[in-house]
Amino acid sequence: MATLFKSLAELLEKVEATKKRLEIIGMTSDFLKRLDVEEVEPAVSMILGRAFAKRSQKTLEVSWGTLSGVLQRVTGVDWSVFREALAGTGDVGDAVKAVFDKTKVKKQAVLLEKTVTINEVRRLLQAIAGTAGSGSREKKERLIAALLSQASPVEAKYLVKIFVGEMRTGLHEGLMEKAVAKAFEAPLAAVQKASMAMGDIGEVATIAKRKSKEGLSLIGFQVFRPVKLMLAQITDTVSDALAEHDGRTAFEYKYDGARVQIHKRGDEARIFSRRLTDATQSLPEVVEAVKANIKADEAIVEGEVIAINDSGDPIPFQHLMRRFKRVRKVRDMAEKIPVRLYLFDVLFLDGESLIALSYLQRRKILAENAGKIPLAVQLVTDKKRRAEKFLNEAMDAGHEGLMAKKLDSAYTPGTRGKRWLKIKPVLEPLDLVITAAEYGYGRRHGWLSDYYLAACDPATGEFLNVGKTFKGLTDVEMIEMTQRLKELAMREESNCVVVLPKVVVEVAYNEIQKSRKYKSKMALRFARITRIRDDKSAEDADTIAKIKKIYERQLAKKGKYKAD
Repeated sequence: MATLFKSLAELLEKVEATKKRLEIIGMTSDFLKRLDVEEVEPAVSMILGRAFAKRSQKTLEVSWGTLSGVLQRVTGVDWSVFREALAGTGDVGDAVKAVFDKTKVKKQAVLLEKTVTINEVRRLLQAIAGTAGSGSREKKERLIAALLSQASPVEAKYLVKIFVGEMRTGLHEGLMEKAVAKAFEAPLAAVQKASMAMGDIGEVATIAKRKSKEGLSLIGFQVFRPVKLMLAQITDTVSDALAEHDGRTAFEYKYDGARVQIHKRGDEARIFSRRLTDATQSLPEVVEAVKANIKADEAIVEGEVIAINDSGDPIPFQHLMRRFKRVRKVRDMAEKIPVRLYLFDVLFLDGESLIALSYLQRRKILAENAGKIPLAVQLVTDKKRRAEKFLNEAMDAGHEGLMAKKLDSAYTPGTRGKRWLKIKPVLEPLDLVITAAEYGYGRRHGWLSDYYLAACDPATGEFLNVGKTFKGLTDVEMIEMTQRLKELAMREESNCVVVLPKVVVEVAYNEIQKSRKYKSKMALRFARITRIRDDKSAEDADTIAKIKKIYERQLAKKGKYKAD
């Protein structure tokens, strides 16, 4: 019997209501057991907030403007009711549920006649994703309306969360792996290994349902199926890295680019982004370089793509993003913004997984198979001064910093640990003023926790935004900040509260880049609040002029690029 989407939504309500991991695993496991095989992957994906399987290249391409318009038409409720609900809950799904609750009497007759299953939701999502061309927005709206018009309040809540990609119930992939293992009586290690190789716990769950642990044991790396990336922790100094790695480690340049995973079989090569989406079409010269240089019939390698100028010097990251977003006239853009590939790891070669080998062994194999493609510049040392000199060389060459990789470390997909460390010296911190704040989601709902940061333009006295962050404050500080900003509130705009520019915070960041989003024309990259400066008034905060000077000094270390 087909499983109703409502049962999935009710599971998520229970999960959201408890913080007990064992209860979450148990409830999810019981739910998965009851599903038919063809329902498993769609259900797991939707529970984790995804419309489709991870390897799917389908995207819904539904803006909040489109979604909010449909919600208003379906409910017939004035949008001020939604804004009020959002201000009260801080969670878009809860706000939608509250609005649907107000209209449930009018919809009761429809709800008694119509129900929607998990597979029907997936089919409608596929139809929405497949809508393109002239009139596509109207078609999407009709399909979304058809789906939401059949939804109960709790179903509407989680459908909207899937549309906006903000599930945040506390049921993350690690807990889902445990639920899958319990549901289908498979060893957790086997589920985790299969998830690592396939990159998608939803597809692993389907195999576990169909073939149990015997099927999981057969799962391995497959070319053109992207693998979860091994991730690094951040550390402050080369001394910390040396100490963590037993006194000797491999330092590599940390390029200011985009990490890519490259798959090759025969004469075909594909490029996957950090998020494991297919970026092959946007990077034709990388594809050509791989096909010309990597002679192995099958390979999965990793590297970093950076944007360069005519002199071969690295240029700011934001120019590279123009390449990744380009799907038309790619060759023209490739001439305007050329890129360079540096390889730094190999995971799979001619049918053999290499991830259990040490970093040094993999690096040697990579060097033997990279052809003329350069490898990340490397230094293996136990000398602090030599490492610090290497860091300065990387920074002077326009790169972000260094990676430190433990010499005997295996490649562990999907995990973040201390075997890889990232050393990225921050620029001098800035004292900035909070001009507005948005309510957070999930655990942070009800708190003003996403802060707009501004510097004063002395010429006009206006505070100009240069960034936004939700990072840095503790829960207690967020609660106190919420009360403080509410007392300074001038007006509310949907989920955002605009405040008097009174609160000063110290902000760390990794880079200043150009931005069309802000009137200041600049934006802080990876901004995070390091402390609240109650000792300073807004008049003491840093100015736009200072930020421009820092940007210009930073740009001096980058290659020059003339925008078109």
